Amino acid sequence: MPSTLSYPGVYIEELPSGVHTITGVPTSITAFVGRAWRGPMNEPTVIDSWAEYERTFGGLWRSSAMSYAVSQFFQNGGGRAVIVRVATLTGAGAAAQATINLGGGNRLQAASEGTWGRNLTVAVDYKTRDETDTTLFNVTIVDDETVKSDSAGVGGSGAREVFRNLSNDATDPRFITTILAQQSQLVRVAALGTARPAETTTPIAAGATSGADGVSTTTQNGAASEINGSQANKTGMYALLKTDIFNLLCIPPLTTSSSATTPPTTLTDVPMATWAAAATFCQQRRALLLVDAPSAWTPTSAAAPATGVQTFSALGAARRNAAIYFPALRLADPLQDGALADFAPAGAVAGVMSRTDNDRGVWKAPAGIGAGLAGVMGTSVNSTPVTLTEGENGSLNPLGVNCIRTLPNIGTVVWGARTLEGADAMASDWKYVPVRRTALYIEESLYRGTQWVVFEPNDEPLWAQIRLNVGAFMHGMFRQGAFQGTSPREAYLVKCDKETTTQADINRGVVNILVGFAPLKPAEFVVIQIQQLAGQIQT
Repeated sequence: MPSTLSYPGVYIEELPSGVHTITGVPTSITAFVGRAWRGPMNEPTVIDSWAEYERTFGGLWRSSAMSYAVSQFFQNGGGRAVIVRVATLTGAGAAAQATINLGGGNRLQAASEGTWGRNLTVAVDYKTRDETDTTLFNVTIVDDETVKSDSAGVGGSGAREVFRNLSNDATDPRFITTILAQQSQLVRVAALGTARPAETTTPIAAGATSGADGVSTTTQNGAASEINGSQANKTGMYALLKTDIFNLLCIPPLTTSSSATTPPTTLTDVPMATWAAAATFCQQRRALLLVDAPSAWTPTSAAAPATGVQTFSALGAARRNAAIYFPALRLADPLQDGALADFAPAGAVAGVMSRTDNDRGVWKAPAGIGAGLAGVMGTSVNSTPVTLTEGENGSLNPLGVNCIRTLPNIGTVVWGARTLEGADAMASDWKYVPVRRTALYIEESLYRGTQWVVFEPNDEPLWAQIRLNVGAFMHGMFRQGAFQGTSPREAYLVKCDKETTTQADINRGVVNILVGFAPLKPAEFVVIQIQQLAGQIQT
């Protein structure tokens, strides 16, 4: 605001520069939706390492394809993930929370739903800081892992928590309800007695008590209906509406219904209806869906009109926001003493994308000899080891199927970078994964970086500021090598003036900004021409 000129002298005024820096958004935050051993239900949980996943969701579990997918994501260079655990919460097969009776009217319950709570053990002792204080006690909770790798594929995470000097007194700073709610990943207080829990020198085996506190004998964790969820209630995949941003979405194979004593090890493909809903959701959130090819696919059936990639036309226009990968990966399974097992590839591919983004940028195709898959021993089709040939790759690539190849002296690599709209016959602008992801990156960054424009006076001064700020962002990308062209004029354009925003637009409160860019497209086919020279010929 101008100073009041009241005396002769020099006055200093600070003027705004009009610069609103646009910061690029993350490009490889990966969301996973599926079954987990334990953890919060229908709540997006951000993790930055496999260790965090183990602490919160219990680590690997043979009945959880998602646990393996997340592990492979981090093994291949993944940086940040958002986990949504789902399970049946209503009906006869609902997953309730196990309760543990500690005596004296004190009961604990598992921190989240599921039969995992049956494996908890709890011990109480009175070796506190003041053993004469009859209100204090210690609690030790263990998620028993002894059956984690048995034939049923069920067990605990091995997590162990010790809480000392707890009290049943709500006025005490070590009030058990508050401490467990804030610090425990395993249990919560279900009921408080008038006296402290009974001391036990051996763990009290956890499990369902009688009546309403029990755990249902079945849990249908990871069924398609739970993945689909409800957009209105923000459950299933739509729980991601509660998170700020994600760039990639993985939905690992589903798990069939199970009993409390013999959980399943059989996985089923994600239904087409779920893929279609997920692709549409990704289109709305400016994200890319990574699709695992159906487990029954062979190189022949994948190309057949009735059974192959053409069936994914059910995704409609949202196909541009999806990419499919084939075939399955063969890796050593830590829960089966290192025996080889087959896994859906999307989690590992998401890790490769994250690694490529960090090393080269989102505009680099996440494919080629630099897109190696860590720990992968090969590929399989219908549980049979198979190495795709160049001919098989050549029949699938033009249809928009991204193949995973095992190459001599190189290893297993991602060898395709097309979206599900990438079939040659479609001639789509969004044929390539890096082109689509670059566009999504620009869109999301500009969406967030131009919020300051709303309600500003809609005239040339505003348009000039927009051109300055958006142009600076696009020029920064040009300098990083994100666009085709040797000069800014060839690489991008930013237009916001009376031609893009007419008087009619101004009257309606609209400002139009035109942003264009020349994308870098991957060199899929390298042609080397060799000519034999006739030698020195005098002319």
